[in-house]
Amino acid sequence: MGCKWSLVQIQSPRPIPPFYGNPGAGSFQVTTSTNRPRILVTNDDGYDAPGIRVLAEAAVTCADVIIVAPDREQSAASHAITLNRPLRATRTHDGNYRVDGTPADCVHLALDRFTGGVAPDLVLSGINRGLNVGDDVVYSGTVAGALEGTLLHIPSIAFSAALDPAREIDYDSARSFVTTLVGEVLRRGLPAGVLLNVNFPAQAPRGVRITRQGTRTYRATAEERNDPSGQPYYWIAGADMTPTDEADGDHRAIRDGYISVTPLHADMTHRATMESLAAWDLGVESRGHA
Repeated sequence: MGCKWSLVQIQSPRPIPPFYGNPGAGSFQVTTSTNRPRILVTNDDGYDAPGIRVLAEAAVTCADVIIVAPDREQSAASHAITLNRPLRATRTHDGNYRVDGTPADCVHLALDRFTGGVAPDLVLSGINRGLNVGDDVVYSGTVAGALEGTLLHIPSIAFSAALDPAREIDYDSARSFVTTLVGEVLRRGLPAGVLLNVNFPAQAPRGVRITRQGTRTYRATAEERNDPSGQPYYWIAGADMTPTDEADGDHRAIRDGYISVTPLHADMTHRATMESLAAWDLGVESRGHA
C-alpha cells in the first residue's frame, strides 16, 4: 500500500518542469528530480480552500506537486471553459498559480503554460467540500477538473468529502487514502478515457467500496424574489435530489460509511441505443455502405 511505482514508467528524457515540494511547509521547495512522478492539483472550491492543501500534502509524499487552481469558488461550474474573455493567472510566492477561471481552465492552462512542456503523470482535483455522487458529477467542477486531465490523456482522480453534523471534514482519513490511491494509480495506471471519482463519508470510513454512479430523483426548483425596484429575480435552490439508493451505487456506499471509488468514462456514448436508433425511419446510412 502507499506510494510505490516503477521508475521505468516515470523516467523521461524530456526537461523536468518546476514542480514543487511540501505545500504544508508554507513555501514549496523547488525540486528537479528525475526519479519522482509529477502531479498537478486543482479544485473548484478555490485556491485558498483547505481541501486542496490536504490533497497536495498527501500527494507530495508520492511525487513533486504543483497547484493551479481557481482564484475563487467555482462550484457547479461543470466542464465550462472560458472563451469569451482572456484568462489571468497570478504566480504565488511558492510557485503555484491562481487563475481567474474554471477548474477545466486551470488544467488546460497548466498543461500548456505552467509545466514546462512536460505533462504531469497524474491530475488530482479536490478535496471538494461536499459530496459529488450520482448525478452531481454532471454539474461538479471538481469532477470536471479530473475529466479535463483525462481528455488530455493524463490519469486523473476527483476527490470529494461529506460534511459531518458540525460541517467539518475528516481530512485525516481522507489524507491517508489519497496517499494509498495515488500510489496505486502511479504504479498501475488507468485505462484510456477513465477517471476515478472518490467520495469520503462524514465519519471515519468502515472500508472502501468500488461503486457505480448512482442516480437521484431530481425536481427543478427556483426561488423568485424581487429586487428593490420590484423586478423579479431567481435563485436556483432547494432542488429535490432524493437518491434512488442502488445497492452498488455511490450513494449507498457513503450512507453505509464507506469510501466510494467510482470509475467514470469520458465517452458518454450509449452503445446499446445506437442499434435501436439505426432501425428508426431516419434514412440512416447502412453500415455496409462504401
